[in-house]
Amino acid sequence: MTAPENEILDSPTPWVADHIRAYLETDGAEGHLFMGWPTLLLTTRGRKSGRLRRTPLIYGRDQDRYLLVASNGGADRHPAWYLNLTDTPAVSLQVGPDHFTATAHIATAEERPRLWQIVTELFPQYAKYQEQSARELPLVILTPQASPK
Repeated sequence: MTAPENEILDSPTPWVADHIRAYLETDGAEGHLFMGWPTLLLTTRGRKSGRLRRTPLIYGRDQDRYLLVASNGGADRHPAWYLNLTDTPAVSLQVGPDHFTATAHIATAEERPRLWQIVTELFPQYAKYQEQSARELPLVILTPQASPK
């Protein structure tokens, strides 16, 4: 039996699923921080399956925009959520109790230096991940399309 097209699938990885569950059960009050870092829930449409996929991610801010790093822990391959949003840049977000849609784009060469500083000051491990990876870690900018609800 397959799940309905609009059902959101969460990671089967236990600690990730636990983080998402806490975030949802408390409307972001408890799950908003992960080990002290702010997190949001990003929902993308799977590029192969067409199914909705929810992922918790550490994020930074640049005015009204949200910043994500597609680090995949420094691995030499992009995370699935990043590949999904490059295919379909319309995403849904939950930040704390707020739910809204956003459009994703990858930081340009001109945007990247200033924004990279923001995210590496927030989470210095990103700089270490970049050093160990053969790829440039994409910096994703999410621009809200609707007011948070």
